[in-house]
Amino acid sequence: MRILVSGAGMAGLSAGINLGALGHHVTIVERAGHLRVNGSPIDIRGDAIDVAGRMRILDQIRQRRVTMTARTRFVDAAGTVLAELPGDEVGDSEDDIEIPREDLAHILHAALDPATLLIFGESIQELHDDGDGVAVTFLSGREDHFDMVVGADGMHSLTRRLIFGPEREYLRHLGFYVALTNLPAERGGEPGNPILNWPGHMIGITRYRDVALGVMNFRSGWIDYDYHDLEAQKQILLDAFAGHHEWQVPAILDAVRDDPELYFDSVSQIHMPGWHQGRVVLVGDAAHCASGLSGRGASLAITGTWFLAQALRAHPTDLAAAFRDYEDNQRPHVTRAQASAGPGGDLVVPATQADLDMRNARLRAAADH
Repeated sequence: MRILVSGAGMAGLSAGINLGALGHHVTIVERAGHLRVNGSPIDIRGDAIDVAGRMRILDQIRQRRVTMTARTRFVDAAGTVLAELPGDEVGDSEDDIEIPREDLAHILHAALDPATLLIFGESIQELHDDGDGVAVTFLSGREDHFDMVVGADGMHSLTRRLIFGPEREYLRHLGFYVALTNLPAERGGEPGNPILNWPGHMIGITRYRDVALGVMNFRSGWIDYDYHDLEAQKQILLDAFAGHHEWQVPAILDAVRDDPELYFDSVSQIHMPGWHQGRVVLVGDAAHCASGLSGRGASLAITGTWFLAQALRAHPTDLAAAFRDYEDNQRPHVTRAQASAGPGGDLVVPATQADLDMRNARLRAAADH
């Protein structure tokens, strides 16, 4: 089949590998002009480790392993360590693999079949499923026709909006916002990744290899803003952390002001009763974003695209049956991942001072044992 994949993130690249391996003619389009690699390291967990082995990328993933999360320290306003984060608080098992986002992107990119076409600076604009295929009009004005379209374009998926309706019908806000900013001045700094909390807020520095990032989370109800408007995002963030001059807060906020590629978004999930319609199917965050608080987004992207490819192999002439199999196999993984986000938020961003004190006491007690 001729298959179009919208998005070249972890899900889109994984889809390209798994569908291309079956002999399908795959085209991937990515709105950005390059691989999207900004962000903190991500985890490969559970069944995704086995699938990565089947995709023949596990050795490369293990070679690029980092231990960023394991070096997390909760500190007070003076930078004194209050508690450390045990590995079993955030991982499934000692087999979990933490890897820089950019490394995983480049591994996946290199594993694409040479016949797979990856086009940067391009995006879908219109989709029309005529029953025999999907007519696609691209942002560039080019038109083409595919047997199947895979939406791998993230939580704010355009594919989902075009086929399934407005994002608001599927997005479930979890009550947090998250931001990441580049901190070049902190590269090569002290070992350990310090995090400062006050009720409903978290701000910290995370380092791996030669990279340093400022990371921020805060609790908030839904905020209406244009997620393409960088200055609006910066102002929301600066307002949320205003009035705090302790520790490294001023330096991190200065970095926010200067960062042309600041990452800022709501911490939300996507909940859908089904991930396919006609000849269009969703994978990864477009289908079932679990949020960064789950730590399982990359794993879901890998398992989901593998299940999709295997279902298409089992039902080569029946897309509806293939899509049903894909959903049946992936749904339990999604349900578990989405359920894990709530405890993750309570751990990283306690709501009250009492919650903060209880968390720190609990972590200290765990360390003593």
